[in-house]
Amino acid sequence: MAKELLTPDYIFEASWEVCNKVGGIYTVLSTRANTLQEKFHDKVFFIGPDFWQGKENPLFIESDNYCAAWKKHAADKDNLSVRIGRWNIPGEPLVILVDFKPFFAQKNDIYADMWNHYQVDSLHAYGDYDEASMFAYATGKVVESFYRFNLMETDKVVFQAHEWMTGMAALYLQTAVPEIATIFTTHATSIGRSIAGNNKPLYDYLFAYNGDQMARELNMESKHSIEKQTAHYVDCFTTVSEITNNECKELLDKAADVILMNGFEDDFVPKGAAYTGKRKRARTLKLRLANCLLGQEFKDEDTLIIGTSGRYEFKNKGINVFLESLNRLNRDKELHKNVLAFVNVPSWVGEPREDLQERLKSKEKFNTPLQCPFITHWLHNMTHDQVLDMLKYLGMGNRPEDKVKVIFVPCYLDGKDGIINKHYYDVLPCEDLSVYPSYYEPWGYTPLESVAFKVPTVTTDLAGFGLWVNSLKNQHGIDDGVEVLHRSDYNYSEVADGIKDTIAAFSNKTDKEVKEIRKRAGQVAEQALWKHFIQYYYEAYDVALRNAKKRQLG
Repeated sequence: MAKELLTPDYIFEASWEVCNKVGGIYTVLSTRANTLQEKFHDKVFFIGPDFWQGKENPLFIESDNYCAAWKKHAADKDNLSVRIGRWNIPGEPLVILVDFKPFFAQKNDIYADMWNHYQVDSLHAYGDYDEASMFAYATGKVVESFYRFNLMETDKVVFQAHEWMTGMAALYLQTAVPEIATIFTTHATSIGRSIAGNNKPLYDYLFAYNGDQMARELNMESKHSIEKQTAHYVDCFTTVSEITNNECKELLDKAADVILMNGFEDDFVPKGAAYTGKRKRARTLKLRLANCLLGQEFKDEDTLIIGTSGRYEFKNKGINVFLESLNRLNRDKELHKNVLAFVNVPSWVGEPREDLQERLKSKEKFNTPLQCPFITHWLHNMTHDQVLDMLKYLGMGNRPEDKVKVIFVPCYLDGKDGIINKHYYDVLPCEDLSVYPSYYEPWGYTPLESVAFKVPTVTTDLAGFGLWVNSLKNQHGIDDGVEVLHRSDYNYSEVADGIKDTIAAFSNKTDKEVKEIRKRAGQVAEQALWKHFIQYYYEAYDVALRNAKKRQLG
């Protein structure tokens, strides 16, 4: 008989990315909010940093009357400046934005307390450490104030902190309000990301790395310290995939209590005729863009459009191995279509190209390329860009005789970039295949979004998502919608060949086969919806509430 899970009456969840769209954690929180809101209607509070005083934040709808008495009390008695409202996303959950700047004056005392209670070493802090820690501390104060004013001792309350940036909030609450159960979620260990980003082999040597020693070597001591101590002290420590859990075990000396896999909502994926129309318009646009830039005509039926996207982490996201594979593909006799490969990765972007804008406005077809025919916007650092440097090194010049052409789109696709002028999700359906050959990827939303839009994808087993796909029944490669390539510290060349072979094989599929593959890609995404993955959160709440009870009795 399965034990009955303890369920919280109130949930507070804090992240730097609440109403602040900067990375993948925003996707985790904002897509899950609707599912939580349905179950815990308005008993879930997201807490984020208030960067927006006096400025309009399109993601935040302020409400003056909600919790007005507490807000006044928080300001008068606790010296807390908060704004309350709703997050402008499906489910419209309640949000508290907190002004953390006043706490900088007490920084040294706060750090001393953290050292005395929890051995958090803030001595080597630099960069964003102070800002994040003051936000975390202010968050702890806000939850304490809300709890004392509005709730009762009999209420079961859970506080969930995301990433090292909010760890201090969880630790503060364990001392100040021991009745609150704490959860800490690391989406990627700061030290693991740093090892990978510094071109050190992460995986083959994971068992031999000492997290504390590496933190000293890579000048990461303070971030590593708050992350490690929070993981050890909270009531429930969680992470987002098996692959990151291995990092936690080795680098933080603590395995996760529960793995909270990143789910997904498909409410923004168009269906039926709307999808077909979107795909058609986006393909027309991309083929037109290629003609204007390259001075060559590309026919829809014999052109394969492939793409990669995400943060500009050249090695960690596998951008380097993607370009290498395209160079090899260009010489592959098995390739029977033209390939247009788009690298949609925001770089240090300058202006949209005027010469390209002029061409896009006209109706004519072009048969001469523009200068620099592989980039849509000028960069501030054209001579020191990793994508451009590698294309040059590989000798990839988008010549008329090349079957494979690479176009670098170095900006956010926010609908107003000056060239594409469509949102990312409006462009994604144009792709026949996407490639995300990550070296370091705790989860991997980009390949998941891709299959949700019925675009088959190539990823690796060093991405949490890839590892999860490998665990599914009936998943045997690209014919089932996702190709998961094995990736290690030292098999770069095999991965490049694996991508090349997958694209070449895909280029030879019949329309009927492609249709079936696209359908299967969509079925993979359906298995990652929040309605399936939310269960892990309910388990984490249960673990946290039980351990908090033990902690109070102990």
